[in-house]
Amino acid sequence: MIKILLVEDDSALGYALEFSLLDEGYEVVKVTSQNEAEEVFNNSFNLILLDVNLPDGSGYDFCKFVRLKSKVPIIFLTALDDEVNIVMGLEIGGNDYLTKPFGFRELQARIKVQLRSMQEERANEKVISEDIVVNIVKTQAFKNNEILNLTALEYKLLILFMNNPLKTMKRDDILVSISKEQEAFFDENTLSVYIKRLREKIEDDPKNPRYILTQRGLGYRWNIEVKTQ
Repeated sequence: MIKILLVEDDSALGYALEFSLLDEGYEVVKVTSQNEAEEVFNNSFNLILLDVNLPDGSGYDFCKFVRLKSKVPIIFLTALDDEVNIVMGLEIGGNDYLTKPFGFRELQARIKVQLRSMQEERANEKVISEDIVVNIVKTQAFKNNEILNLTALEYKLLILFMNNPLKTMKRDDILVSISKEQEAFFDENTLSVYIKRLREKIEDDPKNPRYILTQRGLGYRWNIEVKTQ
């Protein structure tokens, strides 16, 4: 499912866009400030709809923040329609610029253009964390250039961690994420088994892991920076 981050402080417009996007089948995370956007952003988003004027900062600043980590498409939504602002938004890394008011059909068309372009560009895109490399499109993971023989659930677990680097993930949240659409029963013991198996495949020393750290009483943490290439 396509996941969109909607950053819009106008509550009426925000809810209208969220409802329309959900109705089109998108998964939507809606926030109203730059700080909230930075807290929730990770590599799992496929597109960002970004207001320029935010109560605690600027959409331009959040765009710069994102571009340090990701090439995810960004469409600016703003009432600022003068050439200077449009050029600024595009020069700092925005992919498109839509001025308010706008029709949802036009926004939907622009979203599809950006997603199609991103899909073509990402055909060979890789997510890298030191010697772990994942080709998302081909669903293949490598360590030191050698392919990792991962089960489907181990791969889902790896991607979940790499999409949330340097963050402690609660066991319950991990269980919900990896068990979606699975008929098998999962509990904390099952999760521990999968973590152990994944460590055996990606860690140089599984008993002293570098990538997946246990946060006692809390959950687990991917402890190495992640970048895209």
